[in-house]
Amino acid sequence: QIQLLESGGGSVQPGESLRLSCEVSRTSLQTFGIGWFRQAPGKGREGVSCIPETDGNVVYADSVKGRFTISRDYAKRTVYLQMNDLKPEDTGVYFCGIGGGIVCYLTERLYDLWGRGTQVTVSS
Repeated sequence: QIQLLESGGGSVQPGESLRLSCEVSRTSLQTFGIGWFRQAPGKGREGVSCIPETDGNVVYADSVKGRFTISRDYAKRTVYLQMNDLKPEDTGVYFCGIGGGIVCYLTERLYDLWGRGTQVTVSS
């Protein structure tokens, strides 16, 4: 009965920003973690960032550290991914997935339920 919906993608120029949202239906985000993964054409899913099921340490891929920020709004059942200083290499379809644990990891197999993704395109 749990569903995820990504939104906020778009087409921007390098250096600009986007904020992605992952809304989870009928649940509290306090009970599980959320991971953001992205997929470029012809490639597998790459872990971007994750936030644990409870307050704790978030995780970022080295490629986005310092530029992206993950956060959550429990009342809105939504996890956000603020993406600043976007680069062409950030282009891809961004997916959010549900994963359990008080510690999160950017390992795809740990996430069993996914949204349908939102497209992010960064080009000049």
